Amino acid sequence: QVQLVESGGGKVQPGESLKLSCTASGFSLNSYVVGWFRQAPGKEREGLISIGRDGGIHYSNSVKDRFTISRDTGRNTVYLQVNNLESEDTAVYYCAAGFIVPERLKVYDYDYWGQGTQVTVSS
Repeated sequence: QVQLVESGGGKVQPGESLKLSCTASGFSLNSYVVGWFRQAPGKEREGLISIGRDGGIHYSNSVKDRFTISRDTGRNTVYLQVNNLESEDTAVYYCAAGFIVPERLKVYDYDYWGQGTQVTVSS
């Protein structure tokens, strides 16, 4: 069974950090482009950052100074490190995997999606 599972979300205060995980089962995540997205209430799903099979990274200008993506090939997992969180970062965060992804920050080229993990930033 092909599955992506995100974890690591929670409620944090402004300025804190989180590390989100995206773990795959039923397929090798190393063979796919992996992207992180988020969706806030009432807003469209937004592409944040992605990592290619070759390790190449694409990111949205809005997050490039605070968000980092990395792979752990042995654990079949991709991580999203988010630093200096702001209230505007509150959203459900999703990871997605795609085999052919011409536009890394667009939702329509990804084949598999996780169920999402909630991140809430509030004092």
